[in-house]
Amino acid sequence: MSTSTYTQDLDRHYTKNWSAPIESIRFNKGRVNELPEDFRILVIKRSPKMIAFATRCMSQPEDNNRLELHVLGRPEERREFELVEILTAVAHYHRTGNPLGLGHTVNFGKPWVAGSDCAHGLISLPYLDGPNLEWLAEPKVRFLWLIPITEAELQFKKSKGLEALEERFEEVQFNFLDPFRASVV
Repeated sequence: MSTSTYTQDLDRHYTKNWSAPIESIRFNKGRVNELPEDFRILVIKRSPKMIAFATRCMSQPEDNNRLELHVLGRPEERREFELVEILTAVAHYHRTGNPLGLGHTVNFGKPWVAGSDCAHGLISLPYLDGPNLEWLAEPKVRFLWLIPITEAELQFKKSKGLEALEERFEEVQFNFLDPFRASVV
């Protein structure tokens, strides 16, 4: 499979599940030269009240376990620079450090946005979209949700487990769109 065909497959999958990307961004600082040439962060309108920042070509056709991630936010608070930088750093770690997957956590190295307590990310199932978004059958690619979390939530996940943390999210109906939300633990 050619890289351009693979890129088109990913674009079609996002468009089918959400809508066509309104922007395609390549972060231009740091060690982005170590990422695939076609790597981008797509900005996709999910609804009038929600926007997605999604990786494209974080995985490559020759990878055994292909993975793409997205973060959700509010359109009026696009915070492009922060989310593009964070997703680029996470993609770099995935490609050059340790491969990531469901249930893994990452340290953003900085808050989601200035003043936010969310400086880590949890790789979770795309609960809002289900298996239609989660899996692209051919080529097989998994699309997961990167949820910004607090240090307290990270420690809770380490001590009690992923399921316990996700149950807390559900119990308190946390606002995953709010970078200034209170910790659920």
